[in-house]
Amino acid sequence: MSSSSVTRRRVLSTLGASVGATLLATTDGRSTSTAKPAAPFTMCLNMSTIMGHKLGFVKELETASKAGFRSVEVWMNSLQAYLDKGGTLAEAKRILSDLGLKAENAIGFATWIVDDEAQRTKALDQLKREMDQLAAIGCPRTAAPPMGANNATAPVLDLKRVAERFRAIVELGDQTGVHPQLELWGQSKNLSRVSEVLYVAAEAGHPSTRVLLDVYHLYKGGSSLDSLPLVGKPAIEIFHVNDYPKIEPATIVDADRVHIGDGIAPVKSILSTIRNPDRPVIISFEVFNKGYYAQDALVVAKTAFENMKKITQDV
Repeated sequence: MSSSSVTRRRVLSTLGASVGATLLATTDGRSTSTAKPAAPFTMCLNMSTIMGHKLGFVKELETASKAGFRSVEVWMNSLQAYLDKGGTLAEAKRILSDLGLKAENAIGFATWIVDDEAQRTKALDQLKREMDQLAAIGCPRTAAPPMGANNATAPVLDLKRVAERFRAIVELGDQTGVHPQLELWGQSKNLSRVSEVLYVAAEAGHPSTRVLLDVYHLYKGGSSLDSLPLVGKPAIEIFHVNDYPKIEPATIVDADRVHIGDGIAPVKSILSTIRNPDRPVIISFEVFNKGYYAQDALVVAKTAFENMKKITQDV
């Protein structure tokens, strides 16, 4: 069998919407589990939601745990600040365990995507360092957004080259055990639409490829929700959830995101589309709402948890 045929089968098994989502065996012939998950979704708190309270890494975790979450998305800058003040990765891992929490994903901003080779080399060094830190606390994923290629002066990149660059960090993830999630950013000049993310993911041609989508960013970037089923359930392990008010995509900004149920986003429909009968999808609540930063952090986190429970009850 040719190497191109093997690569094609691997991509289909990871990203194929209709075919890949229903495959019962991996490309090496091993059967996958047919056991059904106890619940279709794992509720997670992205620490962006309470980062404006400036609690620090440990209190952020404590707040999430008290609110009822068992899963969190940590931010690398918060973890690094904790380490810079004398904390250790072993202590961070113990704190997570003591609080009954699992770090599902991390948010970092290495500029892996840019054309500048020297900058990209530094970004790979940064990612390797961050992945090693995340592996030490038991976090299996990290976001890979189009950082450095998203502002008004950023060039439109050749997506084939972007795919090569993404494959490089996926291979780095295979070495460290912390797998990058190709992240959609609706405001970016690059990777702003599902079609662009899908192209890069498929063109990367690696079985560990996964994508990270977001209710708000789907709207901001103008992606049709009819394109969402094309992603394929195997490609989605974690998905950012939130809601937004009736503001046009051209003018809506990150800070406009609100609690689920307080806006007009078709959250339930989106969850129905991404629901995976074979394993739970991690849904992580991510907002940057300044009004929420003025409220008690535990109240904000509890509201997020309760609204997530409500929206997922009959999905």
